[in-house]
Amino acid sequence: MNVLKIEAQVQRLDEVLGFIDGELEKLCASMKVQTQIDVAVEEIFVNIASYAYGDAHGQAEICFDYRENDSTAIISFTDQGVEFNPLEKEDPDTGLSAEERQIGGLGIFIVKKSMDKVSYERKNGNNIFTIEKKVM
Repeated sequence: MNVLKIEAQVQRLDEVLGFIDGELEKLCASMKVQTQIDVAVEEIFVNIASYAYGDAHGQAEICFDYRENDSTAIISFTDQGVEFNPLEKEDPDTGLSAEERQIGGLGIFIVKKSMDKVSYERKNGNNIFTIEKKVM
């Protein structure tokens, strides 16, 4: 498992994506899989940077692991911000036009649809959001 500890600030997103892409390249992940994971990582990290700590600053820890037996990348995001489980939010009604739809929730919906598994837990004062995706 490789870990990146970083200030949870939107302007640090390129460093986060560089870390993730470096790990995916070691696994020879396809460009399609890499793009799907990058979109999910961006959504999750930007949400942490934008909302977890309010007006204060805090850290995010991104862990990248690989489960060889089923060729799955496992990426977890940990922060010590306000407790929030984005999976509890109801999926947006994608049948409605953009004007009719409520604001928010589309990013996490895309993460849920593009990853093989997503999970959230609150443990020891931390939010831990994990995504899993087969890379082979």
